[in-house]
Order: sequence, then C-alpha cells, then structure tokens
Amino acid sequence: MTIFLTAWLLAAGVAVAQTAPSVTVAATRDPVDKSYRKMLAGMDIFERNHALAPQATLRFQLLPRLPTTQLDGITLRVAGDSMSLPVTVAADHSFTLERNAQAAREDAALIASRKTSTLTWRAQVRSPNVPEGMRRLGDLRLECMVGVEAGLLSNNAQIFAWLGEMFTSPERVCNTAEGNYLFFAEHPVFAVTLRDGGRSATLPFRALYAGGTQTPSTLPYCDCQVLLDRSYYAPVWDRGWSDDTLLSFEDMDSPPGAEDSAVAADHNTTALMRARLGAAQVVSFDNGYQAWRYSYPPARDGGEPSEFIVLFGPDGVARKARLRESL
Repeated sequence: MTIFLTAWLLAAGVAVAQTAPSVTVAATRDPVDKSYRKMLAGMDIFERNHALAPQATLRFQLLPRLPTTQLDGITLRVAGDSMSLPVTVAADHSFTLERNAQAAREDAALIASRKTSTLTWRAQVRSPNVPEGMRRLGDLRLECMVGVEAGLLSNNAQIFAWLGEMFTSPERVCNTAEGNYLFFAEHPVFAVTLRDGGRSATLPFRALYAGGTQTPSTLPYCDCQVLLDRSYYAPVWDRGWSDDTLLSFEDMDSPPGAEDSAVAADHNTTALMRARLGAAQVVSFDNGYQAWRYSYPPARDGGEPSEFIVLFGPDGVARKARLRESL
C-alpha cells in the first residue's frame, strides 16, 4: 500500500520525501475529528455568501451514521494543546461554535463523546418563513458551501480521507452537476418537487437515495449509511432555479399524493410487477421498503428518460407510484 500510495502521489505531482528520519508519535488525532480551523472557514464562507440566504442563520448538526449511533446525551468540546472549550448541543443535536483565537492558534479539534466514525455532520442553514416541511434552495446552496469548506464530509477510508481534501472545494462540489453533495430529508422520502414561481419539476430517481447506486460494500463509505432513504441531491448548481425555489417532500409513509399514479391490481406486488414489466433498478432500505425504477426511451432531443417509480412496502405490496415524464 505504501509503494502504491507513493507512486500515486508522485504521478499526481505531489512531492514525496524518499527518505526521512524516524519519528515517534505518542498519539494522533482521529482522522475524522473535525478541524476547528476548517469549521471557522465554513463560518467565514457563510458570511461571505450570506446573500444566498440574507435572513438565514447557521448551525451545525450531528446525524447518525450507524444503526447503533445514539445521539441523545452526546457532548462536544473544542480541544487544543492547552485548552478545552465545551460546546452546547441542542435537543435536535445541532450546535453553534464561538470564535476562539487560542483554539485557532493551537489547531484545535472538535471532538464528540461518541466515536466520530459513527457520526455524520452537516451545516444547517435556515431562513425564516419557509413553510413547514419544505426547504429553500438558497439555504441548501449555503449548506453545501459551508459543509465542504468546513470538511464535514466524513469517510471511514482513513488513508484516502485526507487525499480527498486535496481535490475538494466548494466550487468543485457545489457549482457543478457532478458535485454530488448529499442532503437529508426529515423523513424517508419518496419524491422531491421543486417549485419556483409558476415552474415546477420532480427530481429524477438519480437525485434520490445517493443516486440509487449504493451497494452493501460501498455504503460504509457514504455519509448516507443509515440515512439512505432520506438522502437526495438538490440542484444547487443549476442557476435556472432561483434561491427562493422551494423543495417539497413526499414521505414514504404518507398517503399517495395528487401527482401519484394508481397501481393496477395485476401489478401491485413485487412478483406481479416483475412478471409484467421485467427487472427494475431496485433500491432496498433498512425499513423493508423498496423503490423500483423503470425507465423508458428519452425524448428525441436527448432529454432524460421517462421514469416509472414504484414504492413497495416490507410486505411486497405497492404503496404508491409515480410517472415522471421526460423533460
């Protein structure tokens, strides 16, 4: 691994010392402890781009990463070489950070009372007067920029965690369609709809469930490990949607909505659906639900394909379905 990593870095143009004196390190910081300096940098980028959400406030939030993660009662502290600063955690597991010059000088770490590899961290930007259960796109744009700048994306692959920082910036992640910054809904989600004035659109299946491509072998490296059914990609990069665009969420457990399609009796189980329509792209969740996607040829102008999405319950019976026409 050492030979491979050295060769990879050299190929990437990163200087690597070929020989070095032996150094004994008594203790090292957990690679996924959060850097206080980077958290401050996230706060700075929030202030510089506050126009995206002029009335919004910034907090940070802890989310579970493993099924066994217990967030209630968790404590946080900023720890440096010669100082320790407690951080108050609210009931919703969110918090703010105060600026402390000594902590910044000592390159302090933000340390949780739980193993940091069991946690997912996110920025939390909220504008007032956003309807209950909705999100504002300008807020999400700021969340992405703060989250990337603050280094909130965690990964258990410790060798490559710091390598990722070499190629990650808010501009690369938040301003391109390939950025793939995951957001999390309050509840397991079936559909996400954007509304901006008289314009509306439902997010495609590839914008849900971490793209629908996670496998048991890749999930441990995703912040969505136990939040897969709540994860989605918002089009923060697409300036065709204004900052005031609102995102609404249809939960898995809610009744079928006005835009949902009825499932015929001869299609309403996994076995019947497979027999009638064949194999689908399937995403399975820890709660026993499954989301099935069937796609149809795209429009002649090369647009996205039409999609038929079906949500099956743990009993294999269809709960709801939605047809998303090609744009």
